[in-house]
Formats: sequence, structure tokens, C-alpha cells
Amino acid sequence: MKLVCFGDSITAGHEGLNEPMLTAFLKKKLPPTVEIINAGVSGDTTVQALARIVTDVISHQPDLVTVLFGANDVATHKRVEQDDFAHNIDKIASLISPKKTILITPAPVDESLEQNRTNEDLKAYSDCIKEIAQRRDCHFIDFFTTFFSKPDYQWRLKGTRDDGLHFGEKGYDLLSDLIAEKIAALTKAGRVFKQSGN
Repeated sequence: MKLVCFGDSITAGHEGLNEPMLTAFLKKKLPPTVEIINAGVSGDTTVQALARIVTDVISHQPDLVTVLFGANDVATHKRVEQDDFAHNIDKIASLISPKKTILITPAPVDESLEQNRTNEDLKAYSDCIKEIAQRRDCHFIDFFTTFFSKPDYQWRLKGTRDDGLHFGEKGYDLLSDLIAEKIAALTKAGRVFKQSGN
């Protein structure tokens, strides 16, 4: 099985490792037969994502694609308005194919440290993603709600930068658990359709 992880710095972040931390954690939690391609680019909004989706995602002919954007789309200095964001996510799912797409909501932030993003906005953009997942019949992980519901979520957001946005091991452990559990459930249900030749 070929898995592409498509996203921004949360997908791309190394947190001191030689490879993206998400990739490293997924390698531990997924079967060794799963090939993981990290297509995360720091700073990307869904606008940049659409510009590179053919080269960075579709060209790999993946069996599944995690799509994790929103942290930059909500940022005051990079804002992609909610309607445009929803349109972009919808188009991303359509281009990949809904049956191969795992839409993931962005993580919350520690508002005492992060000044350009609010959890209110992140929740609203997460709701957009959920609505598209339901309408398109995409696979879906509500990372925002799961993370934000933890009583110690701010502690879990601490990473090497400690900026309230870029989390470290505790956040990646949670995210990779959710992805691994989703893929295991889809595989068990026979909802992963491998490309011929994979």
C-alpha cells in the first residue's frame, strides 16, 4: 500500500529527527508493507496545495492520502477565506478521489503563545472539512476535536519551537495513532483499493 501524507509544516515537521516526525511515527505503527511518502511543505495553504497536488501527490498513484491543511489558511497573515478554503478542500478531495482521501482537521493552538490563529477559527475551518468529508464520502479524522478535548492539550502542543502551533512527540503520537487506527479500520473493512502494480 502506498500512503501519501499531504500537508503543511505539521506534516513536514522534523522536530529534530532526520525525517518528518509524522513519517517516523507512522512507520512504527503501520505494517512494513505500507510505503509512506511525505508531501508536507511548511507554510502552505490550500492554495499552494492545489498548485502542487499533481506533482506531489497524484503522480505517486497513492492508495490513500492524508490531507491536513488549515493552520495556515486561518492565519491572519496568510488568510484564505472560509468559503475559498472549503472550495479548495473539496477540489483536493475530488482530484485525489474521495475513496482514497482521509481529510484531517487541523490541531488547536495554544492561544497564550500563538498570536496569528485562534481556536475559534480553527474549529470553524474544521467544521468545513467535516461537512465536505460527509458530502463527498471521504474518510475523516477529527484531529481538532480529539486534541482540543484533552485536558492537557496545551502541554501536548509543546514542541522544539514551543510556539503554541508546532507540536512535538506528544502531538505526533496522537496524530499518528489516529491515522494508523483509521487505516487499520479501512483495511479491515476492505475499503482500501490498491493501485494495480503496487
